[in-house]
Amino acid sequence: MEVNGAPADVLLQRPWLPVGISGCQLLAKIWFGDSAYHILLTDMSCVWEERMDSAAIHRRSQELNRRLRAPVRAFFSHLCEVAQPCLSGSSERADGAAQISLMRQEHDNISIKLKSELAGLPFYWEFRCTPAPVTLVCVQLLRPLLAMSRLLQRQVEQLGGLLVKKDTEIQDYRENGATLSRERLQTDVFEEQTYQENFMTKALPLVCSEQQDTLGFDDDLQRMYASIVAHGNTRAQKRKLSEERSVQEDRPDTEEHDLTPSLGVVSVSETAERVGEQSHNQTDVTGATMADGATVQQSFDHPAERPSSKPKKKKVGLFR
Repeated sequence: MEVNGAPADVLLQRPWLPVGISGCQLLAKIWFGDSAYHILLTDMSCVWEERMDSAAIHRRSQELNRRLRAPVRAFFSHLCEVAQPCLSGSSERADGAAQISLMRQEHDNISIKLKSELAGLPFYWEFRCTPAPVTLVCVQLLRPLLAMSRLLQRQVEQLGGLLVKKDTEIQDYRENGATLSRERLQTDVFEEQTYQENFMTKALPLVCSEQQDTLGFDDDLQRMYASIVAHGNTRAQKRKLSEERSVQEDRPDTEEHDLTPSLGVVSVSETAERVGEQSHNQTDVTGATMADGATVQQSFDHPAERPSSKPKKKKVGLFR
């Protein structure tokens, strides 16, 4: 699917950024093209989206700014300058920063209103976001998060195994007379079950508390998300190329199979059989003559040449 020339996975490669609008904490994904945009917003209770092409942007601009008669490309760059900082959580705002507000509407829709100044006149814009389909939510949020969870779990398992090996190494040093220069550096032996219980008891309340920003992706998680998305795109491209290659390899065999009846191969063989039956008597006479000629010729030619000369003469006699 494309929106005004935008690839279907262009939004997937964008990071989820924490955004605060009118006291509402959101995660946002945004993409602005030359004259089109696509945005995703979520508060972890619902996911909203809006995608607009050039024609739709022009109609809305006429609705909200009746005095504006400029083409889309003339004011779209201004819209990008004032909207992107607001929807990306950036503290850097363009000159004449926009006033932004969020309103919840009927049918679980939301509206984000922007007010800025363009060429000395007020410029209004409104993002009218509707609930996103389940397929889009799974692709953009659920699948990458599940992949990140599996990846982090494997990382924890490897780190736990490494700690066990370190404890074994330290114990070997102690048994051979090694001692610590500072007692405060001594650590307890790592026990995975005990560690997990203590971690869940201490960390879970902090993570789930209202004061903790549970919507934010830190830099490490952002990099992990980008790596998973890029790896998924690479696998999808390889799978697509493999399927196309398989189709191309199967196509010649199919065409050759389909063309065989049209070339009349079966009818030719049947015709040859009929001709052979009609010329049976003539073949016997010709075959006797050729046998006599082959006997005379045998005294002059090499024996190895006799098998190749006899079938040729017999074939000429068959189709004459």
